Amino acid sequence: MDLSKKVRLRVGTNKIKFTMKILIMGPPGAGKGTIAEMLQKDLGVMHLSSGDILREAVKENNPLGLEAKAYMEKGVLVPDSIIIKLMKEKLNEDNFVLDGFPRNLAQVKQLEDEDIKVDAVLNLKVSEKTIVSRISGRRICTKCGKIYHLQNMSPKKDAICDNCGNKLYQREDDKPDTIKERLKTYKEQTEELIKYYSDKGILNNIDADGNKEAIYAKITGLQWIKKRKSKLRARS
Repeated sequence: MDLSKKVRLRVGTNKIKFTMKILIMGPPGAGKGTIAEMLQKDLGVMHLSSGDILREAVKENNPLGLEAKAYMEKGVLVPDSIIIKLMKEKLNEDNFVLDGFPRNLAQVKQLEDEDIKVDAVLNLKVSEKTIVSRISGRRICTKCGKIYHLQNMSPKKDAICDNCGNKLYQREDDKPDTIKERLKTYKEQTEELIKYYSDKGILNNIDADGNKEAIYAKITGLQWIKKRKSKLRARS
């Protein structure tokens, strides 16, 4: 779908300003964070993920961070209202990519009430087989936290960290049965959201079964992305 007309134009006193406000959707293991980082580097857009925002706020010990920390220490989900307030504080520019949040229609409505709206949605579609392979192959060092993958980035010595020599382990939620449950939950949560963005005409379904370079090439091949890149080159 050509969404070039969906990229908003804001008229200032001297020039027209092109904006790019993107949401990346996709199940666990789809590569949302990786694609968001590639867009950030390539297009100069701000990358916002709810997890990163929460960790930063807690580290800074600001009022919202302390409020979020209280929930996190109890092992419960941080309320959407706090996450959205934190996002609003960070969104001080016209070009950004949201990574995995909002995840449901209620969250979208809350964001839109705060005048945080997206111009386009990239929906990364990945088969269950690929996701199970990507996530179940992940191993983490028990001491330094370095992440490995049995197929894509395996340690030199089986089940031993290259960095510190400690053992690697597999998280419970990285095991196949748990992954399948997570995928089921994701589908139930996002079905309504996908329809909402599709009805608005801003949804792009991206086949994300391949490697990151192939996936990114599909995204940058979209007409509205090409248009944005050409505008950036014209300014430089």
